[in-house]
Amino acid sequence: MKYKKSGEATRLESNGDGGSQKGGGDVPPSIQLDIMEHRAAAAGGGGGGLGTGGPGSASFFEPWREPTPGSGSGHGSSGRAGGREPPEKRLTLFALRLAVLEKAASGLGKLDFVWATVVLLGGFASTLSITDFWCVTVILVGEVARVFSRSHELEWQHHATQTSTAGGALRSSSRFFRHIMRAIVDPAAAAAGGGGRRDDDARARAALFQRQIVAFMRQRAWHAPDVSLLPYTGWVFVSRKIGRLLNWLQVLSALACVALSVMRLWKHDFGGPDNRNMRPALLLFYTLALVEALLFLFEKAYWTWKVSICKLLHQVSAECELGPYGLVSLKRFFYDAYSRCIAGSIFDGIKMDLVTFAEELILSDFLDEQLIGVRILQQFANSERSASDTLRKVGTTPRSIERLVEMLNWKRPEEEEVRRCAAEIVSKLAGKRQNALRVSGIPGAIESVASLLYTGRGPPVSGMHPQLPGAPADAEHGASPANRGYDHLPFNLLGLLILKRLARDHDNCGKIGNARGLLAKVINFTQASPVLLRNPHVTDSQVSAVKRALKVVKMLVSTTGNTGKALRESVAENVFTVSNLRDLLRYGQQHRELQKLATDVLTGLAMDDSGKEAIVATGGVVKLLLSIFFNSQETELGCEAGEALAMLALESEAGCAAILKRADVMDQLVSALEDGDARRLNAARVLRNLFAYSGQQQRERLRVVTRALPAVLKATMVDRDKILEVSVGLTTEICKFIDGEQFAAELRGAGVADERAYVERLASILRQYRYPEIKVPRMRRFVVQQVIWLVTNSGDRGDDGGGYVELLREVGMQRLLESIADTTSELECYHVFSGSVGISKHRESFSDIVDSALELIAGRRQR
Repeated sequence: MKYKKSGEATRLESNGDGGSQKGGGDVPPSIQLDIMEHRAAAAGGGGGGLGTGGPGSASFFEPWREPTPGSGSGHGSSGRAGGREPPEKRLTLFALRLAVLEKAASGLGKLDFVWATVVLLGGFASTLSITDFWCVTVILVGEVARVFSRSHELEWQHHATQTSTAGGALRSSSRFFRHIMRAIVDPAAAAAGGGGRRDDDARARAALFQRQIVAFMRQRAWHAPDVSLLPYTGWVFVSRKIGRLLNWLQVLSALACVALSVMRLWKHDFGGPDNRNMRPALLLFYTLALVEALLFLFEKAYWTWKVSICKLLHQVSAECELGPYGLVSLKRFFYDAYSRCIAGSIFDGIKMDLVTFAEELILSDFLDEQLIGVRILQQFANSERSASDTLRKVGTTPRSIERLVEMLNWKRPEEEEVRRCAAEIVSKLAGKRQNALRVSGIPGAIESVASLLYTGRGPPVSGMHPQLPGAPADAEHGASPANRGYDHLPFNLLGLLILKRLARDHDNCGKIGNARGLLAKVINFTQASPVLLRNPHVTDSQVSAVKRALKVVKMLVSTTGNTGKALRESVAENVFTVSNLRDLLRYGQQHRELQKLATDVLTGLAMDDSGKEAIVATGGVVKLLLSIFFNSQETELGCEAGEALAMLALESEAGCAAILKRADVMDQLVSALEDGDARRLNAARVLRNLFAYSGQQQRERLRVVTRALPAVLKATMVDRDKILEVSVGLTTEICKFIDGEQFAAELRGAGVADERAYVERLASILRQYRYPEIKVPRMRRFVVQQVIWLVTNSGDRGDDGGGYVELLREVGMQRLLESIADTTSELECYHVFSGSVGISKHRESFSDIVDSALELIAGRRQR
């Protein structure tokens, strides 16, 4: 809490108990509340957060501030950007070195070829000896064979990485297809070179036509690289063998070139005295051929040493943590980098990295390429070293996020792995606040996530691919994925995880609530059968869906402002919500975390009248909460049940009546006042609300609580913070059933020396809390209310009405009240809070209460 005094900024700080203050001095002219920040992520936790209710934790009875979009967890440095090169850099450098050797060898080979054809065979063909003629011819044929085999080697290597030939051909010729399609649809626009608004329709028609052709070609694509290419040849002419054959053809041609060149250079018997130019021409030819062949053989030896002996691909795969599919992905990455170095500049390939490479692949039209891309991104997103950098890069690429979100809707069996990997990546993206905003900002993103919640027990509902009216349930995919062994549970868990992470943002909660049918799907996952809950051998995966669904619902009902109110009403209107939560409370003794989450949801629902009505109307819920509060051996769970009961009784006569249906509830609550801090805090809250809001027919049952007044007064004298606040508040309610003499007797029973000690304690509380305190927003209200009761009941002690008034004047209560009148705040006018928004306002404002206290003290003194 901050305030300014005499032009100098002074800051009030409270320690862990909220009891000390720094600064002191006179009343400041202005006040600025510094509302504490309670992150919505805490609401998604299993056992803590808003529903804890402990004396040191935040709850709905105190305000908190919604975190700003920029205050979420940011991107830290990762292993890929933390001062070290990414592991795939070794592959791009390797490709660069190979490309340098290959281009040098190819350049020498071209020069040697031109020299032989133009100079030797063109100028000296008639004077060449038979030996030199055939040596030159063989070397040229070998060079042509090597160039031919080299140009086709990479294509066969792509087969080894499980990439279809048809897919590669279509991908490499996509620009040609676009040009042809555009020329077919609109020849005039194509001839004009494009541009302008008039050919937008033509572009759209061309793109649609191209996609139709690509879809047709994908159906006809050949995905079997090990099929024999020639009939009746068996395994000899399969594509995998062809690559090896071309490789050996290059090596043999180079070896032949070396042998012939060395032999002729060693003998040195070419040329004659009649033609002096032939000798240096042949000498240059054989030297160039020898150097070119040696460069090629060195390249091959370097390749073999790095790949086969040093296991470079295995090392990089292990460093990148790519898992079992790492070699396939890295082979494809290396061949693409090498191809770029060969086709363009030698530095084109070195600019590549695996994340950008994967992003390019997921934008492909072919499933095998998409699968490689999402596998790479999935592994990097799950790696501690590379996750941050990868998610930052993907999160700032709109096309990549859109494609990943689009993949969530894919439901064909062959697309199952792609869809699962994409869901994992999106779940990681949603874990970062900025990325979560980008994901939810994509049109239809929430509906795409909702498609992951299909369980196979009914017709799938997809916002991107809606089912046509009157169509059978499985018409979308021909046959139900469930009938083909499609496992929906992993997708359900990922969908709930994405929703939980998206729900950390206030605006996303509104989008989740507005998505048609999504809230009902999430609530359906909160259902757990008694057999499942009682089974001691149940696996975690069987309970995970229920747990994640409860976390999502908890975050939704904890949403602040008008959005939260609308969401709580929507959740309460679902007829299965409270009954599902009741089953978890009744049968979930072996799953305490589920019970905690269910209790937190009930607490959130009880903030509004609609939620209170639904809870009271569902039989057994209040009885179960009372049983958990009184009998639970786990303190945290009992505290959460107590806070739910306190919220249910707040300003609800029906809620109070439901709690008082239990015969021994008052005795149990009074006994709880003697327990630990957490339990007596919530017991006092429940008792105060029962006193304040029960109907007239229940008033007599509440008189039994007067015997607990000594314990409450003792807590007022020694405790601090929340327990002190609720103790003073409970005292004001109990005092409505007694007179001044009884109160004096109860003070003595509590061990208080005299009335003056109690009055001094009230004054010390007001001095300690000179300004509104967010941890105990009702502290000053309760103290002033107790002061009013003391003044109005002073005459009951037979001292002419001046006893307590004189004591209050002596301790400076009037001056304290006058200073408090200048520091009242809206913070002190509400029972509970949804974030920084007050809910359930007190009937009388705090400023009116202070004015009434001042008038009473002044009037008694004048009399």
